[in-house]
Amino acid sequence: MPRLVPPTVSVHSSFLAAMAEFRAEGRGGQDDATVIGHDHQTYGHTWHTEAGFAAYVADLLAQPREETPRPEGWVPATTRWLIEGDEYLGRIQIRHRLTDHLLREGGHIGYDVRTSARRHGHASRMLQEILPLARSLGIDPVLVTCESDNTASRRVIEKSKGALEDEQDGKLRFWVPAG
Repeated sequence: MPRLVPPTVSVHSSFLAAMAEFRAEGRGGQDDATVIGHDHQTYGHTWHTEAGFAAYVADLLAQPREETPRPEGWVPATTRWLIEGDEYLGRIQIRHRLTDHLLREGGHIGYDVRTSARRHGHASRMLQEILPLARSLGIDPVLVTCESDNTASRRVIEKSKGALEDEQDGKLRFWVPAG
């Protein structure tokens, strides 16, 4: 049974395979402004070594702390990975507050499911399981956005009772109750 856990070095091989899947679909290049893109650009060259991967996991685990250095405009965030056994299936991140940019485009929560694990309800599971953390952080409702043409993500958000507020610059903005 898949479970949502803090990032862990125990899924190193599977994580590398998942990142190769994301790269194969065009993610991770210099023009990819997503979390997956950022992580590929910043850490991808070190993931293949145990020490490099461990440093990446340590950086992710430090991100919820206010004092942790992060790129300009980034806010404290908690990441969880969906794993089954030693298989990395996806990631979800909850940003602890919104900047103007996140209010327009990114929202509080972003998630990705590896290509080979899609269409199994994993995104819905991750979103449902992260909502109690949002509530514990004082975030309710939670802003979740998706591309206007991303039907699968829209269904995930609507399944979690997301209420569409509007569309801005090709992004649909939903408010999902955390309580």
